Amino acid sequence: MLVVSRKIGERILIGDKIAITVVKVSGGAVRLGVEAPAELAVMREELAIEIEEAEKAALDETQIFNK
Repeated sequence: MLVVSRKIGERILIGDKIAITVVKVSGGAVRLGVEAPAELAVMREELAIEIEEAEKAALDETQIFNK
């Protein structure tokens, strides 16, 4: 894991197509801006976990009905 210090307005580049910019720092929160190609899904980890769990539940339900 790369750990870096950045100030507001500074960016981190990932390859040549993804940029993360520090937009705001307030209290214990940091607001980040992410620029990435449209075909690349960018989401918060907790949302990705929620979607994965919902998809798994739907698959389990489908398997129950197909028995």
